[in-house]
Amino acid sequence: MSKRVTVVDYGIGNLLSVCRALIHEGGDVTLSGDPEVIRQADHLVVPGVGAFGQCTLELASRHLREPVLEFIQTGRPTLGICVGMQMMFDIGEEFGEHQGLGVFPGRVVAIDPRKADGGRRKIPHIGWNRLQVPAGRAWEGTMLAPVQPGESVYFVHSFSARCERPEDVLATVDYEGYEVVAAVGRDNVMGTQFHPEKSGDVGLRIVRQFLSL
Repeated sequence: MSKRVTVVDYGIGNLLSVCRALIHEGGDVTLSGDPEVIRQADHLVVPGVGAFGQCTLELASRHLREPVLEFIQTGRPTLGICVGMQMMFDIGEEFGEHQGLGVFPGRVVAIDPRKADGGRRKIPHIGWNRLQVPAGRAWEGTMLAPVQPGESVYFVHSFSARCERPEDVLATVDYEGYEVVAAVGRDNVMGTQFHPEKSGDVGLRIVRQFLSL
């Protein structure tokens, strides 16, 4: 039986690619900005591209902030992608400080353009990078269960999450000596800084696993 997946439409996000990936892996997908449709889903996906503040403003202005938080509280699987993941944190520092959803304690900060050796790090971080398992963490039972450490996924971002709780960090990548939080997870809420829908077979495996949760 297909899982009912609602992709939250708040006017921002790479919606078509996300929907296609979910449909490819068997999801019964609805793209909607209707709070009632959000409440009835089996799985919820919050996409996002662009700036943190713009995304949170659009979510709030369309009266979708509370429905998303209410869905999370039901215990049903929720996935934030890229800025959709970043919005799950307390604060985003892009173009000033902006209030996030506060699901994960922490802040979203600019990737440091300076390397330890004094050189310049390219910003934004664009391209493929290898997922790593943080110390003390395991991917069994999570959306990353079908992924092998070292497999690559696709990133496009200039800001990166800093978690107050190390146990919330599900995966990292090394970007020219800078540790990027690539995925977070706690209970029913997950997030990927990378784009599963643009990450080929690895990304589709992650989407399939999310739908199985």
